[in-house]
Amino acid sequence: MPNSSSAPQPTVPAVAMQGITKRFPGVIANQGVNFVVQSGEIHGLLGENGAGKTTLMNILSGLYRPDEGDIWLRGQPVTFYRPADAIAAGIGMVHQHFQLVDRFTVAENLILGQSTRLRREDPQRLHQRINELATRYGLELEPTAPVWQLSVGQQQRVEILKALYRQAQVLILDEPTAVLTPQETEGLMTILRGLAAQGTAIIFISHKLNEVLGVCDRITVLRDGQTVGTLAATDANAHDLAEMMVGRDIDFTRPERVDLAESVPRLRLEGVFALGSHNRLALQNVSLTVHSGEIVGIAGVDGNGQRELEEVIVGLRPTTQGTIHRQGTLAHIPSDCYSMGLISAFSITENLLLRDIDRPPFYRRGWLRPSAMTHHATRLVQDYLIRTPSVHTLCGALSGGNAQKVVIARELSRQPEVILAAQPTRGLDVGAIEYVHAQLMAQRDAGAAILLISTELDEILRLCDRVSVLYEGHIAGWADAETADVNQLGLMMAGKLQTEHFSPADLR
Repeated sequence: MPNSSSAPQPTVPAVAMQGITKRFPGVIANQGVNFVVQSGEIHGLLGENGAGKTTLMNILSGLYRPDEGDIWLRGQPVTFYRPADAIAAGIGMVHQHFQLVDRFTVAENLILGQSTRLRREDPQRLHQRINELATRYGLELEPTAPVWQLSVGQQQRVEILKALYRQAQVLILDEPTAVLTPQETEGLMTILRGLAAQGTAIIFISHKLNEVLGVCDRITVLRDGQTVGTLAATDANAHDLAEMMVGRDIDFTRPERVDLAESVPRLRLEGVFALGSHNRLALQNVSLTVHSGEIVGIAGVDGNGQRELEEVIVGLRPTTQGTIHRQGTLAHIPSDCYSMGLISAFSITENLLLRDIDRPPFYRRGWLRPSAMTHHATRLVQDYLIRTPSVHTLCGALSGGNAQKVVIARELSRQPEVILAAQPTRGLDVGAIEYVHAQLMAQRDAGAAILLISTELDEILRLCDRVSVLYEGHIAGWADAETADVNQLGLMMAGKLQTEHFSPADLR
């Protein structure tokens, strides 16, 4: 339930951003945005990709200066010229991708970038102060533990503790639950409520609407760089918030399935082992089968072998043992569309034709045919709702959602029999997520065999027919997606529960 610290509200807000406007060449990222956060409040910030959330928080954290508008902290006007100014004023930000040095200890990460005097502090005194701070906020950590030994949830605690160590009174959390198990997420929510109860103002940025509704006091929605509105969490629901974000109705229900007359195995892994970084075993005895007309989900916390599994299936990483059988054309929606799926310096047209550039009608007698290429790209841009001023726009200039749509358009337009979709909606807003889900379901209903690797449990349960959990490189268990117990899946993801690897239906 939402934080109970919301009444009564202080008369002077912790943060007041008034009339914030920020322009970039050809784009108005923020236009007259008003955003107010009270001390002791958890305030949700929602919006589609490109709605202006990141720009607004970059202004508050000192990375950008607004072209128009004012920022007030605790009733005083402020101007930030660099991030250090915002930190000194008591603003701390916990990024989605943690800013930690793995080989350093918890204590070393906390004092990184601090003054020489603090870095030379007696270690015993430093550890004592860190323990006192951690205990005060319910963030128990061992100061001498190297970060690489910590779980993802513990690393996030280090990030929060680092901001509090720097005396942050305003805490910005960007997609804080993206890589957490359900149990770790609930633990984080408890910590945030405790911080708010002690007066910290918390800005909670997330695409997970149920989490926002569960922990926030108030919610502000941005759309197209403008403030749509601010409302109390108790007066909102996920459907209404989604509609405010995208300007239309969003369907969250589990899609109906189309049963195929014939189902055949299209992708089979048998006893697959593979090495990861530093020659450590990343995959251990992974066996699974995906049939035509079904979606099999691979759930798990990021870093448990998902990337290695993806690379093994597409041939980017060798197996050390085991076999992989594939029947039919493979489409690959990669976990990182920029490093594995697109060439940012190429145009949309060029990226859409990466697989087929040497084939007719795009290539004939040693010459490329620009008109055929442009015609093909224009059709895919229209069919897959890619927002761009031109098919000649560079992919590096697209938003994350539109860049992902370019990859999906290229891969799915080739009518594949097997689809490997790895983190296909990571970082996307609800509108883009709904679109990607619809495309995958259409392919499934057309008979494709789909292996979906995702850290989003809601996504796995909504789309998949069967679910397996990957933990430390091995399959920790299987479940039927429609009847799966979320708590049991969360325990498997944390390595605290293991079931039989296969039921009779798993290898059929």
